[in-house]
Parts: sequence; C-alpha cells; structure tokens
Amino acid sequence: MKEISAMDFHHRKTLAVTLLQDLFTQKSKKRRSVWVHPILQKRKNHGEFHQLIQELRLDNGRFKAYFRVDKDQFDYILRKVGPSIGKQSFCRETISPAQRLCICLRYLATGDSFKTIAFSYRVGHSTVAGIVKDVCEAIWDNLVEEYMPPPNRERWREIAADFQQMWNFPNCVGAVDGKHIVIQAPASSGSLYFNYKGSFSIILLAVVDARYRFQVVDVGAYGRSSDGGTLAVSAFGRALCQGSLGIPEDKPLPGAEHLGPMPHVFVADEAFPLRRHMMRPHPGQNIGREKRLYNYRLSRARRMVECSFGILAAQWRLYRRVLGVTPEMAEKAVKATCILHNLLRVDQAEDHPQAPSSEPDSTARAMGDLHRMSSNNSSREAITIREKFTQYFSSTEGAVPWQENII
Repeated sequence: MKEISAMDFHHRKTLAVTLLQDLFTQKSKKRRSVWVHPILQKRKNHGEFHQLIQELRLDNGRFKAYFRVDKDQFDYILRKVGPSIGKQSFCRETISPAQRLCICLRYLATGDSFKTIAFSYRVGHSTVAGIVKDVCEAIWDNLVEEYMPPPNRERWREIAADFQQMWNFPNCVGAVDGKHIVIQAPASSGSLYFNYKGSFSIILLAVVDARYRFQVVDVGAYGRSSDGGTLAVSAFGRALCQGSLGIPEDKPLPGAEHLGPMPHVFVADEAFPLRRHMMRPHPGQNIGREKRLYNYRLSRARRMVECSFGILAAQWRLYRRVLGVTPEMAEKAVKATCILHNLLRVDQAEDHPQAPSSEPDSTARAMGDLHRMSSNNSSREAITIREKFTQYFSSTEGAVPWQENII
C-alpha cells in the first residue's frame, strides 16, 4: 500500500473534525416549530387593538386619555399617513395601518418599552420598533407642511402682532430655547451625549410663537452642547446669521418713532448670544430699575417656549422617560410629537389665550429674576438695540400698568 504522508494525514484529520463539528451543530440547533408564536396568533381575540381600542371608540374621553388625540383627530391622522404606512404581504396577514398608528401613538403617549407594547398588542417587539420608526417618519413627512411650514415674511408679521397684543413685546417673532431629551447612553459614543445634568441626551431646539405652537424645530444635537452652541450649528442658526429667514424689515416700536426703526427679534435666555435679531436679558443681579423692567418684559415673552415644552412633556409622556432607543429613533419620535403638538393646539379651543390686562400671572416674579452670566460676545449694534428696548419698556409709550409691582 501507498503510505500516507504526514501532510495528507493532517489534512484528512482536520476535515473529519470539521465535518463532525458541522454535524453536531446541525443536530443541536432548534428548528423553528411555528411560523408565528401561539400568543401572537391570538391577536384578534386578545390584542388591545381588536378588543380595548374598539371599546374605547365608544367613549371619546377615554379614547383621548389613551392616545392623547380624540377619535376625529385619530381618523384624520390615519387618512394622512395611512397610504405611507400600509404594508403588503402574500404569506400572512399584515398589520393594518390603523393598528400601526395605534401602536405608535401609544408609544409616544407613554414612553413604554417596545416589549411592553408588543405584549399588549400581541406583536413582536422588533415589529413594534419598525412600526414606531415608520409611523413617526410618516407623521412628519405628511403633516409638516400643514402644521409646521417654514414661516414666510407674512407669517413672521402675524407672530409679531400676536406677541405685541398678547404679551406686550413688540417686534418679537418668536421665543427660542433648547430642551434635553434623555436617552440611554449610545454605544461607543464617549461623552458626546453626556450633558451638564449628568445624563445622556439629544437636544430639541425650538422657536415658538405667542400661541405655544412650534414654528421651527431642530432635533438631534449632542447633549454636551450648550444652547448657544446648538444654535450655531443648527440650520435655523445658520439661516439667522445669513439673513435668509425672511424676517420682516425694521419697524418703529408703537408710539416710539423717535427711537427709529427697530429690527424684529427672537427672545431667548442668557445661554444664547446677543445679536441684532436675538435679544437676551441684561446680565447681573444688582442692576438698575430700567434693566430689571426689560428683563421682566423679555422673560414674559420668552416663557412661551418654556410653557410649550411643559405642554409637550405633559401630553406625550415619553419625555418623562429615559428613552431606550438610538439617537436617530429618538429624533424621529421627537419630531413626530412636535407635529402632533401643533395639531392639538390648532384644534383646541384654548388656542386663543387671553393676555393679562392689568395683573401679571403668578410666575412673573420668578421669571423676572435672571442673573446668570454668559461669555457671549455681542456686537455694538446688538447692545444698542437692547438699550433701545430697555428705554422703551420704561417709557410711557411702552410700559404696562403692573410692571412696577414686579420689580
């Protein structure tokens, strides 16, 4: 017989071991016994969509408490996004657009984990993740032009008129602020999302009108960024610096033509820079009467954005949770809730709040005490504009009856 060389023997031994390992692996693998888990097969009999939701439709108040939108609003949203979220399948029954919208709205309303919602609706948790992503995208894509279109010159004028009539701040075209959306630490992200509060977050930068409605939102900045830094890198901030927002031309303040034409401005807190179109408070605690009056009047207008964030978080409870999703998924969810917030503000009767005529609200004194310092450098023109607003709010033409009681 022909002798087997050492190399051939080693090769055959290796091949035999590999075959034995493959055979053992194939036997040890558990074959999938069912296409759909028995629990999921009972979706129509025990799932929330086919049972609880149909009962809730008989009680509009409870329906709204469950979804944060009433039946008519739900049906309207479904008509808008239904064609974008419907799926086709030739193997098994698909999840209907109505059920997909229910799953997404329930997630936004509660912030529950995908697994919790999956058990309630008797679908796979990965299915819930895909549904929430797709429906949030559809809500933004199909409703943004109606409920958050880019403001044009005429829209800025309407906002300015509302701020003057309702909150006594002329030539104001919006209140600006940032909000941290807390998320779990993204993998391999280092300290990018770690904020000064000691948590991980992305930032929602928003411009709000006098009726608590979002006009511009920028979502997704790293949590470690300051509000001023977030503004600088945002599309809104760049457009503001470039003068491409379509802000109306300068206009004299009511009854103060002697001050000359004044620019239309956004109001913000001390974390933002002082610019020609961006007013912030006077820094310091021991400041004069006129500056304190200016700070109060500015904070009274600026609180619109803080109140809007409060309404948003009260309506959509995912803001009260630590979101266990990727930053990209969190961004889609936040944008969807901002659109839904505007939809609700348009439909609600309280969309036309009455401005106080003779007395301030209970939070005015607290909001007038602004004294944190900032290192933002301001142009001489911006400082001059702020001084003119300061002079105006202390003059007969620009004063309100109750402001002396605040400071």
